[in-house]
Formats: sequence, C-alpha cells, structure tokens
Amino acid sequence: MFRSYLKIAWRNLLKNKIYCLVNIGGLTTGITCCILIGLYLSNETSFDRFHKNADRLVRATTEYTVNGAVSQTGFTGSMVGPRLTSVIPQIESFVRILSFEPYSVMYGEKSFVENKFCFADSNFFQIFSFPLLEGDPSTALEGPLKIVITERMKKKYFGNENALGKLLRVGGTRDFIVSGVVANVPANSQIQFDFVASYASLRNANRLNWWVEIYATYLLVRPNTDLKVLEKNISAYMKNQKDLGQAANDYLIFHMEPMTRVHLYSSLDGLEPNGNITYLYILAAIAILILCIASVNYTNLSIAQAVHRIPEIGIRKVLGSARRQIFWQFIGESMLLNLMAFIFAVWTSVLLLPLFNGLVERTLEIKSLTTPLALGVMLLLYLIISIVSGIYPAFILSGLKLIKVLKTGFSFSGTTGFAKRTLIVFQFAVSVFLIISTVLIFQQLNFIQHKNLGYDKDHVVVLPVDALIRQNYQSLKESLQRVPGVQSVSCGAEEMTNIHWDDELNTTGNSAAPSVFVSASPTDIDFVKTMGMHIVSGSDFTLADWKRMDTSGGASNWQTSYMLNESAAKAMGWTPEQAIGKIIYRSGQRGTIKAVLKDFNFTSLHEPIRPLVIFLDSNYYHIYQMYVKVSDRNLPAIIQGLGETWKERVTHRPFQYHFLDDNFNRIYHSEKQTAGIFSTFSSLAILLACLGLFALAAYTTVQRAKEIGVRKILGAGVKEIVLLISGDFIKLVIVASLIAFPVAWFSANSWLQQFAYRIQIDWWVFVTAAASAAIVALVAISSQAIKAAMANPVTSLRSE
Repeated sequence: MFRSYLKIAWRNLLKNKIYCLVNIGGLTTGITCCILIGLYLSNETSFDRFHKNADRLVRATTEYTVNGAVSQTGFTGSMVGPRLTSVIPQIESFVRILSFEPYSVMYGEKSFVENKFCFADSNFFQIFSFPLLEGDPSTALEGPLKIVITERMKKKYFGNENALGKLLRVGGTRDFIVSGVVANVPANSQIQFDFVASYASLRNANRLNWWVEIYATYLLVRPNTDLKVLEKNISAYMKNQKDLGQAANDYLIFHMEPMTRVHLYSSLDGLEPNGNITYLYILAAIAILILCIASVNYTNLSIAQAVHRIPEIGIRKVLGSARRQIFWQFIGESMLLNLMAFIFAVWTSVLLLPLFNGLVERTLEIKSLTTPLALGVMLLLYLIISIVSGIYPAFILSGLKLIKVLKTGFSFSGTTGFAKRTLIVFQFAVSVFLIISTVLIFQQLNFIQHKNLGYDKDHVVVLPVDALIRQNYQSLKESLQRVPGVQSVSCGAEEMTNIHWDDELNTTGNSAAPSVFVSASPTDIDFVKTMGMHIVSGSDFTLADWKRMDTSGGASNWQTSYMLNESAAKAMGWTPEQAIGKIIYRSGQRGTIKAVLKDFNFTSLHEPIRPLVIFLDSNYYHIYQMYVKVSDRNLPAIIQGLGETWKERVTHRPFQYHFLDDNFNRIYHSEKQTAGIFSTFSSLAILLACLGLFALAAYTTVQRAKEIGVRKILGAGVKEIVLLISGDFIKLVIVASLIAFPVAWFSANSWLQQFAYRIQIDWWVFVTAAASAAIVALVAISSQAIKAAMANPVTSLRSE
C-alpha cells in the first residue's frame, strides 16, 4: 500500500512540474530560514553555559545615587569582590577582570597592539572553565608579571616554539613571563581575551575602593543560593558602611545577575556588548511566520490543483477506496514533497551560511545540525510541516461527494473559501508589517547618521595613548601638528561617543554640601577647536590656563579652569552667561568656569544629554586617546604622514588608528544588524506571499472559467476581465494592510522609545507599504489574469 502511495505521489509531482517547483521552492525557502535562524538562536542562548560552575556564577553590577539621581553600571570597584566574599556567607569566591585599553605586545622583532588584553585574579582559571593546554591553572596567574596567552597568540608570536617561560614586553616597559597557554576562547563567551595577565601585576593591585567602577566582578556563590536573598544581605551590609562619602539619602548597592543570563537579559554591557532577548523573539517570530506562509502556499496550491485530480479521486472512490486511504494518499504526497524540500533546505543552508554569518556577525557552523538534539528538532519540524501543510487539502479532497462533484463540478465555498482568503490576508499582513518595520528602522538609522551631534565627528583620527606616550605627549602632539593636512590635535580619556566618567560639582568644596551629578572629561587646550564645538558663552582654554596648573612653585599656586555644557550650567542653577567666572569644585578641586558649551551628544542617542564638565589634565594621567583633526583632501597621504611620524616618535608600538565616526557607527551596530535582518526576511516573506497569491489566482481562474467565457461572449474585454480577477485580491491586500497598520505602529513606536532622540512615525510609510504590497500582488496575479482573459471562451463553455 505504501509503495502504491509513493508511486502515485511521484507521478503527480512529475505531471505537475510547475506546481512541484513552486511548492518545493517555497517550502525550501521557509525551512532554510528556520534552519539558519535556529542556528543563530541556539548560539545566542548557549552563551557562557560551557562553564562547569555556570549555574553558580553571577556578575555583580553597581547601582548608586548622587542627590537622588540613579546610575547603574555593569562594573564595580575593586573592593566589591574581596569584601563581600569575606562578610557574606553565600559567596564562596570571586574574580575581578580589568580590561580598559589595548596594550602593545612585543617579542623580538614582532610587535602588535592587542585589543583583547586583560588582568585577572589568580583563581581565574579555577572559577571559569577555560582549559589550559600548557601550565598549571592554580598557579599560572599567581604573583606579578605573569601572563597566559591563547593558542592562537602562541602561534602568532612563537610559531612552533615552546611558549612557556618566554618573555613578552607589554606596554613597552615591562616584561611578562608566559606561564600558560589556554585554548582559544569560545565565541559564545561574554569574556573574550587573547592575553590574561596576573592581577598582581597592576600597579595599584592592593588599592581597594568602592567607587572606581572599572572592574568586571564575578562571584561564585554556594549551591542553591537564592540571589534575591543574597542581594538583600548585601544591601543590608552596604547600609551600614560609613566610609562611602555619600549624602544621607543616597545609597550604593550591588545587584547579582546569573552569568548565563547576562548576554541576553542584562541592560548593562560588560566586557563585551550584550545581545537582546527581544531581537531573538523577533527573529524566532519571523522564522515561524515565513514557515507558516510557505505552508499556506502549499495548502492553496494543493487546492488550486485539486480540480485536475477529480477524475483520479472519482475513480478511486468507484473502485472502493475509503476516505482514510485517500486522506493518507494526500498526506503521503505532502511528506514526500516536504522531504525533498528539507533536503534542498539543508543544502541551501550550507551554501548560505557564510552570508548569514556576515549578516549576524557570528561564526555559526553547520556541524551544529548534526547533534542529536538538532536532528530530533528537525525531524519533529519535518513531521509538523508535512502534516500541517497537507492535512487541510487532504481532509477536504478526501471528503468530496462523488455524485455532487459529477453534478455541479468542483468548487469550494462558505467556510472553505473564507479560510483560503484568511490565509492570504495573514500572509500579506505579515509582509506589510515587515515592510513598515524595515522602513522605520532605516529611517531611524538615517536620522542618527545625519543628526547634528554638537561636534564634528568627521575626519577625526583617533590614536591610542599609553604610559610611555603620556610622558612625551606634548612633543608627539607638536610633531603630529606639523604633518601636512593636520588641522589640530587634542586628547581625552574616553571616546567622544562614550563618555561615562562620573563626577560631582558643588560651589563650596564641602563634600557634605549638595552636589550636582555630572559626567567628566579631561583634555588639553585644543579640545574645542579639534572637535568643532560651539561656545555659548565665555572663551576657549588658553596656554595661560594651562600654565596656571604649574605646581613647580608649590601646590598653593595651582589653579584650574572648567568648561560646562548647557545642561550642567542649568543643573547648577545658572544661565550660560551667569556661569562664567563662577568658582566650582570638582571632587574637591577648585577651579573657575571658563566657558559654557552648547549641548552635544557624548553618549548614544538612546540617552538624553547629561550635565558634563570638561577640565584640563596637566600631567595627562587620565589621557588614553589622541584626536587628530585632518583635512578631507588627500586623506591617504595624511594617514601616511601620521604613520611615519608615529614610527619616529613611538617606537614601542605599531601605528594603529581609527576614525571617530567608526566609534559612532559601532554604537548602533545592533540596530543596523536588525535592519539588515528585517529587510532580508521581509523580502522573502513578500516573495512567498506572492506565490500564495499566484496559487489562489490559478485556482480562481479555473473555478471561474465558465463565468469569464460568458462575460467575453457578452463583450467584456481583456481589461475588464483582468480587473475582475485582480479586484478580489486587491481587496484582500487592503484588508491585510488595515490589520498590519496598528500592529506595526505599536511595535515600531515601542522600539523607538529606547531612543531619547527619534523620528516621528509618518502616515506615508504605511500608505507606501500597502501600495508596494498591492503592486507586487498585481504583478503576481497578472499572469494568471491575462491568461484567463486571453483564453478562447469556446473551450471553457464546450462542456455546457
């Protein structure tokens, strides 16, 4: 019996080649999307689960207030790990990781700037499951000037030589001994490194504080620890601390985030940018919707082809076939066609995986599909799709009454016709929703790209600064200024797009007095000119301001100058004009307000502009970036000149640069990624929806062939016939658009709320999306409509 079913199914597929190709193509597309998106979802949800103690590892995050203003960060002070471990019994151990700047690493003639360089406590390899290939994990980071490198770095610096015991010069000043080689870090880890140096190597390793939040602190809690109870115990302990230097109503507390949830559920970035569980839900929904569209297409195409199979069904019923036999015949055909689609989908996934990896920026591997879990999921998916897509036509066609069909012909009406049209409406509602979402995402990204930030981010070259460069900063700056095409040079502690130094200002110098919570940025006298900022009142820093910070005559002569942005002046209770000449104290350091700058965006546009103070850093102690403003003419020659000057003046590290607008673009990387994903899959959804329309149009023209023949005999032209057939489908697209509009508006508006600066949702986006869907639908329908309009009416009426 099964062999007979298979033979009939195969013959029907060969007999209806176009039907077969369209169905297999649609199902292959839908299943391929599911496979690729499934690989991505599996990778994202697997972050940090490879650690042996994954269920007991938590990340400590900081929350505090200054005059009631709440701030949160994914980092802590150096005090948090050791102090809490000693006083809170639920905490078994801790590890601190410090990674705040690239380091130059040298071995012999080889010299590179390494971005994945960090310092960690000695128990790093005992708490985390990063396997050491060489060295002892319990002692590899014990004591100063020890370093563990990844297998990849071993090959980069030492080739086939033994790495243990070799010396690497770090930062141009200190030699670290290689004490271990660790396996390359998995891509699904929130802790990414190529070098781990011992925490004892830090110059301030023994200095403990609550407030310098630059350390990623992970705690190993005891089994079955309730994190809510743990947080309460920590909060109770922190309330009793008298050495925090806070006002009476302010607080400092620490939250505990399970390590396996940080990547997708935390709003606070850490050592690596976090993912977003919402985007995973969106991707999963898109995959399911596309698969549903493909399955709906199969259903509609099966129904459209049913008229050609009436003789077969009739003969089988006359010969005694039971309804269940015909039912399983159609289910068997569905399973055969879906099996072919699955085989093609796996093959297509292998071919498209490199492109998909580029889209989502991951290194997904097709071998992930060979695990027992993945094979089980694909088998279950195959069975579900085969049954769901085939059960409706199988149920309808197996239940046909032979006498009724012979008398009145083959037609569907009532609930069946309503169901088919509902499915088409569903397909196009999804398509219109995706079109609207894609357009609005791209509009917001375009708004971000062209918004006036309050400074000029274009043609600004960013160069790194380390301890050796700080010692000779002024001479290096003067040399760079002499390069043809360089307009000005300045410096800063953090990237201009990510200033998060927290500080406070008051007018008395008394730490107990009310203060204004601000961000802070150290610099030199050419900062405003280099960044192209606008001074609202006052004047720029001058060399005289710099000389007033000279302490050679004694600290009593030391003076400094400050610049505020408009938000900071307003927070202090002054207009920009009133602020000039006022005496303020930043962390106890007295100074005069020299200028008020027009507000500019120094963090992501997700956040509103905060109060900011800019101050001169006389010894460049806090400087980690150099900003070089260059001309837009002959840029390659300017970069070459900068590189040559760098090699002459900075011998301990290679020339490495990037542009300031690159940092700006990185901030919105996830939004750009989402836009790319939406545009790709919305195109696929529209394509599949058009296949569904093609199916329904094919069925309609067959069902209405006699009606069309009569209309042509009565004088109807091709135009009228095409409008007759197309009109019904355009109505479905309009209904689909009306359903999609409120859903798309709500979703887009919710997404836009995360931006402090955002576009307004315009009505024309919705109209354009609906019009686009209607035009695409007309194109899909036109071939069948024109074919029906051009047909000879005698042929369709002959049977009458």
